[in-house]
Amino acid sequence: MRRVLGATAATLVALAFGHSPPVSAADAPYDVLVFSKTAGFRHDAIPNGIAMIRELGAANNFTVTATEDSAQFTSANLAQYETVVFLNTTGDVLNAGQQSAFESYIRGGGGYVGIHSAADTEYDWPFYGELVGAYFASHPAIQQATIRVEDRAHQATQHLGPTWVRTDEWYNFRTNVRSSARVLATLDESTYSGGSMGADHPHTWCKTVQGGRSFYTGSGHTQASYTDGNFRSMVLGGIRYAANRTRADCRPENGYTTLYNGATTGWSQSGPGGFTNNAGTLTSTGGLGMLWYSTKEFRSYSLKLDWRMAGDDNSGVVIGFPPGSDPNASLNQGHEIQIDATDTPDRTTGAIYGFQAPDTAARDAALNPPGEWNTFEVLVEGERVQVFLNGVKVNDFVNTDPARSLTSGHIGIQNHGTGDDVSFRNIRIRELGGSTPTAGPIVGGGKCVDVSGAGTADGTKIQLWTCTGGTNQQWTRDGGTLRALGKCMTAAGAGDGALVHLSTCNGAAGQSWTTGTAGTLVNAGKCLDANGGSTANGTQLIIWTCHGGTNQRWTLS
Repeated sequence: MRRVLGATAATLVALAFGHSPPVSAADAPYDVLVFSKTAGFRHDAIPNGIAMIRELGAANNFTVTATEDSAQFTSANLAQYETVVFLNTTGDVLNAGQQSAFESYIRGGGGYVGIHSAADTEYDWPFYGELVGAYFASHPAIQQATIRVEDRAHQATQHLGPTWVRTDEWYNFRTNVRSSARVLATLDESTYSGGSMGADHPHTWCKTVQGGRSFYTGSGHTQASYTDGNFRSMVLGGIRYAANRTRADCRPENGYTTLYNGATTGWSQSGPGGFTNNAGTLTSTGGLGMLWYSTKEFRSYSLKLDWRMAGDDNSGVVIGFPPGSDPNASLNQGHEIQIDATDTPDRTTGAIYGFQAPDTAARDAALNPPGEWNTFEVLVEGERVQVFLNGVKVNDFVNTDPARSLTSGHIGIQNHGTGDDVSFRNIRIRELGGSTPTAGPIVGGGKCVDVSGAGTADGTKIQLWTCTGGTNQQWTRDGGTLRALGKCMTAAGAGDGALVHLSTCNGAAGQSWTTGTAGTLVNAGKCLDANGGSTANGTQLIIWTCHGGTNQRWTLS
């Protein structure tokens, strides 16, 4: 019979073993099958592993059936289990019919956890190779090594620091799993002898296989592993993920650049409050403010970050806003991806705040509760933004607000106010397609388009001036905008004679420029024009009816 433990009992067991991650609410009861049959080398730690999983089950609301009987692998029998653990199995342990039943179980939504020599199993069964991710190749002697934790959002690794030093038997694998799985941790081969995979040596990972979920760790050779609190918590997190009791983004991840993983270089705080920075984790304090990546604006990108709420808390991810020190202006000129799960539909987790609610059914199925980590992917392509929560798409929005634009801008995270305690980890970005715009002069009549005095205040005059090569004469075409000094060339109106000045990029019509005929730059059907046909330094630029004159002809580098 299953026995549902109350929160107090679960907490006491967690404290007894020291490192079990807190579960904010009891999981719905479930059943786990532990399979430890060997047809090759037999690990003396198998009894320790079975005992550990039974103890974890007693503390975390799952029952455990341990077996070495392959006849248990029938469709009818497997259907009663939410996940199957291959605990230090070796060799060919299932016949063709049993393999077929297990494959159907996984593809239909079942879970798999592989521990250590589970990768030394079923070499001639292609589906198992896909499921485990990579096969064992070799190992050196048991020794101490450093594990580098790459993903600290998954429940299997969220309790760990950036590095983890322990003693075990370290596997080399025949292939690198990175292209088909989310790598959670790697081995640092410089810290031990006998590694053969080089700088990228995956050690623990997760993946999906159609409807099913797979988790594998190369640790678990020694008996001592199974009394190691950190290892116990890792296995518990893997079991909970495989049993679909916690969610994670286990899609392969490559090509991302770290914006924050412990160091806040390149970030600036605007508004009151801020963030504490401890062990690679930012936690919001006070507000309303925003920590924003001030080093660079981004155009088309995939932004990923991990976040956790302590309770009923509020925060958001802000995208597509111009540089500045006012967090409210950023919210009004960009878009916020909401984190708070308890507000109105257009202001809840996964919403484009105030504009579009998420797919609430998809969101609810993907969302981990307070106390557990979640992962956002914010995919921006032009004025379209897609939001993925733990790998599941929950929103797809196209911006049509002329006061906002997603075609370029900064990204930031919000500190909402006192008592709204939200933490962030591992903020990373992958820029998509095309090359980064390059800056250069715009020349007409032998003079350069110039921002007067290199001023950056809104309304600064844009004029003709002798070319100097200064930054106030370096213009970047970014989408439909022309940018210098972090701001946009703007026509102050749409009629003949409207002044052209510098102002904060906001997607307004006066900031949209196209290339016309004969070297013209066109805004609202009018041409960029040197007022009165003058070429003198300080000549004000305006827009005027296009007539093909030399004072409307421009060369962009």
